Amino acid sequence: MEFKLPVYEAPDFSQDFLVSAPDVSTAVVQKDGIAPEHFHGTSMFPEYFKINGEWKLAEESRMDCCVVIRDDGNLDTVEFRNLKKGDRVILGRTENGIDGILLHDHGFQEQYIPGDSFQFRTGRSRETPFSQDYDTLYNLLMYERENNGNVLWVMGPACAFDADARESMRYLIENGFVQGIMAGNALATHDLEAGLFGTALGQNIYSQKPQHNGHYNHIEVLNRVRREGSIKNFINTYRIEDGIIESCVRNDVPFVLAGSIRDDGPLPEVIPNVYEAQDKMRDLIRNATTVICLATQLHTIAACNMTPCYRVVNGTVRPLFIYTVDVSEFAINKLVDRGSLSATGIVTNAQDFVVMVAKGVQKKLEQ
Repeated sequence: MEFKLPVYEAPDFSQDFLVSAPDVSTAVVQKDGIAPEHFHGTSMFPEYFKINGEWKLAEESRMDCCVVIRDDGNLDTVEFRNLKKGDRVILGRTENGIDGILLHDHGFQEQYIPGDSFQFRTGRSRETPFSQDYDTLYNLLMYERENNGNVLWVMGPACAFDADARESMRYLIENGFVQGIMAGNALATHDLEAGLFGTALGQNIYSQKPQHNGHYNHIEVLNRVRREGSIKNFINTYRIEDGIIESCVRNDVPFVLAGSIRDDGPLPEVIPNVYEAQDKMRDLIRNATTVICLATQLHTIAACNMTPCYRVVNGTVRPLFIYTVDVSEFAINKLVDRGSLSATGIVTNAQDFVVMVAKGVQKKLEQ
């Protein structure tokens, strides 16, 4: 089945109430990091602002930010902490156009098909069959690969605990299905541990049997990487030839490792400052057209709160697809509760998911 990108339908700005709507109100930032009173807060949906009689889309948006009108007329969606004195910020709490602000939440919505009011199994749970979701994802990944898309993976350490999952991720990286990875200290540490010792947290990555003194392995790896000064130097010195991080380094796939208060070590590339880490994460997200989040609740929420439901590519608005994968229904539902309403949830083991996806796209490549 060929994948077809949903067509975006922009608002009809010829409607009388939008034609007669006023330009947006603005106010100037008086102190770095503090928005003016009555600032407009952004969402994950496309938002248009009327400026000098013209409705303009904020092309790079994210949730819970301000919109700054630059001197050249461009619209920047800016975090509160990044506001600078003199920035001209859009004001207003309405979103229906009457104050020059229009939130467009159904640009990709399929035509409504009437059905029964009462139906079973309309949610996403462990009882939901996900076969169609997998098939759609395989086709989406093929589309992204063939059309210069950008697939960003947000990964928890569980993805490095299994030999088949590591090999499957390596396959996806080397065959163009991964353009960036965001994770924490643990994913990279245990992946490198698996490359050096064949263990993750001291357990054999295939048999899952604990190894003698295996609890030392991850901190031994941390210490060795720190002694080498970088992950790349460690990989070269110890001739690591497999795994997720090694494949990223060898194929020039960027990764951001965001620090946590619970980190041990950490690895030299781990960013300890949370705001610097957030900025680096957003730099990757700015290019993403699909985001796949695996077994990492907090990183998933952090990444998806920076991710709008759309992307402007070569002047065309297209959907930005979000998948969240976890064995816990709670983790998936929590993301929706935090406002990422366009995310597709799949309840399954993260390792099994990665293996399934690799096999699915491999089969398509071989057809």
